[in-house]
Amino acid sequence: MSDNLRAIAEDRVQRKIKFKRNLFSYITVNIILAVVNFLFTPQYWWVMWVLLFWGIGVVLDFLKAYVLFEKYDSKEYRERKIQEEMEKLRN
Repeated sequence: MSDNLRAIAEDRVQRKIKFKRNLFSYITVNIILAVVNFLFTPQYWWVMWVLLFWGIGVVLDFLKAYVLFEKYDSKEYRERKIQEEMEKLRN
């Protein structure tokens, strides 16, 4: 049981680290790209596409790290789903 809890904790920590690294890279790189965009092609803000699509990835990493695991990694959720599957098999 202790090994299982440790594995879950390690996975959660890894997701949080991944999110923070991705967020830092997102901010840093997009600031640089925005400056380049402003200096060389101010008539077309192509940097918005990078912000949008990379931003979607950052939001997904955030949800995986801080929101979704609370709902879907709990023992109660797992037990409820097992009971639901057992009920389907009985019918």
